[in-house]
Amino acid sequence: MTAPFGFALLLMATLVAQAVLPLYRLMIVLAGAALSCVGAAWLGVASMEAVFAGVPWNVLLILIALGLFTHRVADTQLFGLSSVALVRLAGARPTALLVLSALGTYAVSSVVNNLTALLVILPVLLTVFALSGVSQRFMVWALGLMLVACNLGGAATPIGDFPAVLLLGRGSMSFERYLRDAMPPTLLAMLLMLVLTLLRRPARDVPATPLVRRLTLATLAQLYRGVRLDWRLLAPCLLALAGMIAGWLLLPPAWGIGPELVAWLGAGLVLMARPAQGEAAIKQAVDVEAVLFLLALFLMVGVVRETGLFGHLAVWLQAIPLPPEGQLVLFLVAAALLTGLFSAGPSMAALLGWLTYWPASFRPKRSTSGWHWRSAQAAACS
Repeated sequence: MTAPFGFALLLMATLVAQAVLPLYRLMIVLAGAALSCVGAAWLGVASMEAVFAGVPWNVLLILIALGLFTHRVADTQLFGLSSVALVRLAGARPTALLVLSALGTYAVSSVVNNLTALLVILPVLLTVFALSGVSQRFMVWALGLMLVACNLGGAATPIGDFPAVLLLGRGSMSFERYLRDAMPPTLLAMLLMLVLTLLRRPARDVPATPLVRRLTLATLAQLYRGVRLDWRLLAPCLLALAGMIAGWLLLPPAWGIGPELVAWLGAGLVLMARPAQGEAAIKQAVDVEAVLFLLALFLMVGVVRETGLFGHLAVWLQAIPLPPEGQLVLFLVAAALLTGLFSAGPSMAALLGWLTYWPASFRPKRSTSGWHWRSAQAAACS
């Protein structure tokens, strides 16, 4: 058992080191992956063929394709102008703006990467907050609520966050099943968070006079007066999104067209809408750092999986004198703690490796609330 725990400790040490030294995070995780692979080959734990075969390449392809798709949608100015429209709809009133921005973040995060959703919505909101002279208390509540909305929106669909994409790419859940099981509870949690936030009255000390609101809206209009929605690019983006969702929902598995091919074709359609810009996006917009980071993590998790440690952990969990529902709660708590300590990507990858060792008869299909437990796991990791 020395080797399994040694490789697990190497994985955890790598994750801690890259968090402590973010400037060198890519070098650290690549070095950790290299040490894991060399150690596995040297000790005879696993061959490199087995480790690389366990990498979910289709998940990486989905992430690249969705990243390119999101980049082209952002080029249409849709996100920025939508944020401005939210401010106008709220009339620059702090409480209304808080509610609409949270719901907007939830909606955008369910369609595109949740980090991207924050990056395209926050600039407009921060400008409005600065113009309105909001208090620090309001800022803390607003940004905290948007972070929660971002993660809940990402967990609501199989394409909004990495753990959900991992479930979709590995075939752990179908697109339709994930939506049916994950969207209602995440939406309910979003509404509950809104109610709890409003009960705290975060805008009670914010000056919201008519003059301040008019000046805020006028300044925002001047800042975005030259920005126009690119309908010629937005049309193929919407067509591609509709086609991808239809493909994920309707294509039968017998056809052999997996979610990664659907994402690839959808991104290709958007890129070909303007070939010159599409070529530039492929060369410049692909997040190579994220791909290499995830690849290194998958390799380290793969080595730990080959040691059999996940199998021992599964046996240990089954031995706990709890009913399946209680063991599920324990598993979800472990998922939440791992995500808090490290990040959603490696935590979800490790937990899925653990799940592969659980006997089918042991895996609970539904909780008492009807929420599929894999959807719950993705939400916990988000």
